[in-house]
Amino acid sequence: MELFKTDLAQLIRENDFEGIKALIISKIPLITGVLIIIAIGIVIGNLIGKLVVKGLQLKGVDPSIHGFIKTIVKFTVEIVFILSALSTLGIDVNSFIAAIAAGGLTAGLGLQHSVSQFASGLQILINHPFRSGDFIDLGSVSGTVKEIKIMYTVLITLDNRRVIVPNSNITNSNIINFNAEENRRIDLHYSISYSEDIDKARQAITAAADRCKKVLDNPAPRIEVNSHAESCIELITLVWCRSADFWDAYFSMQENVKKEFDSRGITIPFNQLDVHLDK
Repeated sequence: MELFKTDLAQLIRENDFEGIKALIISKIPLITGVLIIIAIGIVIGNLIGKLVVKGLQLKGVDPSIHGFIKTIVKFTVEIVFILSALSTLGIDVNSFIAAIAAGGLTAGLGLQHSVSQFASGLQILINHPFRSGDFIDLGSVSGTVKEIKIMYTVLITLDNRRVIVPNSNITNSNIINFNAEENRRIDLHYSISYSEDIDKARQAITAAADRCKKVLDNPAPRIEVNSHAESCIELITLVWCRSADFWDAYFSMQENVKKEFDSRGITIPFNQLDVHLDK
């Protein structure tokens, strides 16, 4: 390329238009080869981008980032082929590579926090610790996942507040996903008086579970004595339901147990104070 520029400059100084024409014609195969290399790079970039998107679809990655990742892959492949084409022309591509690296380093240092958020977003979208519609607890905040973005995740709390959580905070926290499993256990505690029959109370709680349509028959409800408290016998009740039915089953059990205890005359002890007057 340096020789080509030297010859071209010499011919221009000499006003040798025929020589200029001949020199350019002699370089047409080389220029054509460079254009072909660039065209092949564009085609291969598109092909690899489509293959990457198909791979992301097979892994169930959120569609919202398919286009973004495809663009990055295409751009990288095309840059490689363009640099190869330039080297074919005899151009020193080391300076271009150094400039790209320096620009990337500068951008990385300036956007360090954003890069961290972006990487965390990719991790969430690829690994799927949770999905839209799941109820999660991050320790500092809990709620239903409304949206998962590259930089942040939107939660809707139980009292209908919209919370925007940076993705780097999520990946650095313990994540409790209440919808990850199909079924979920409800732990319920009921107290009866020491004078009550434990088997009678167990029958009442079993009847309450049978009346609750959201409680599963398998695994069957389990009712056991949990502790001997100061003023009561505490029974622990373990029932199972579908994760989506947790609160419906919980509230239904609480109401049904109270009604069953009342209908069977089972006493639920409560704190009380006896005052004796000394005459």
